[in-house]
Amino acid sequence: MHPMLNIAVRAARNAGDLIQRSADNVGQLTINKKSQHDFVSEVDFQAEQEIIKVLRAAFPDHAILAEESGEHEGNDHQWVIDPLDGTTNFLHGFPQYAVSIALKVKGKIELGVVYDPSRDELFTAERGGGAMLNNRRIRVGRHASLQGALLGTGFPFKSDEYLDSYLAMFRPLCTATSGIRRAGSAALDLAYVACGRLDGFWEIGLQEWDMAAGLLLIQEAGGVVTDFSFNNKYLQSGNVITGNPKMHQLMYQKIEPHVPDKLK
Repeated sequence: MHPMLNIAVRAARNAGDLIQRSADNVGQLTINKKSQHDFVSEVDFQAEQEIIKVLRAAFPDHAILAEESGEHEGNDHQWVIDPLDGTTNFLHGFPQYAVSIALKVKGKIELGVVYDPSRDELFTAERGGGAMLNNRRIRVGRHASLQGALLGTGFPFKSDEYLDSYLAMFRPLCTATSGIRRAGSAALDLAYVACGRLDGFWEIGLQEWDMAAGLLLIQEAGGVVTDFSFNNKYLQSGNVITGNPKMHQLMYQKIEPHVPDKLK
């Protein structure tokens, strides 16, 4: 395992341990509202501080982009951190949340870690080195038809600006597949695509920290990732379609006719 990946794994596990120690005392946590339907707890901040502490100790000159504390200046190595993806799930005792850490070098994602502390599942990826789940290699699913496929998604819950467009995308995929799941943690949804638990995933308006690690997992597991224009501007736009090459193509064909110009 790459030495930098080892450090990221240590940071993710430390944060995951902190999160799990708090899981039985959610009612006592301080919770604040960031925006409509978007909450942050003291655990988010504590987990982020723990991750940054571990990374800073090993790489004091690296830059950081973290969900709660924003940008920390540094060199051309930048860590992208979501300390608790799925905060609303966590606050409700719904065990679908994760720690997500990625490393970008000169703007390109090179390492990714998604850690599910409630199941002790560790997803890791190195560019050119494949994707792993608890040290066992993973691949995207082989499903080559929408019929029988299981997809993941995320609703545009923070704003209703694109809700009609999203519902127009949702309808043809819902009727063509065996099901669509909205579990509430994009990082885990993407990890599930990487290991074949989901056949594909799409969402509007993700943040970079939600998806950086998960997208590398999928690419290293043999999957395809694009934005809604079939390009690679997903980190900038926040809009993503992903799956194995055939599934991605089939999903894109259903989604593209309903994409408004503002999302292209």
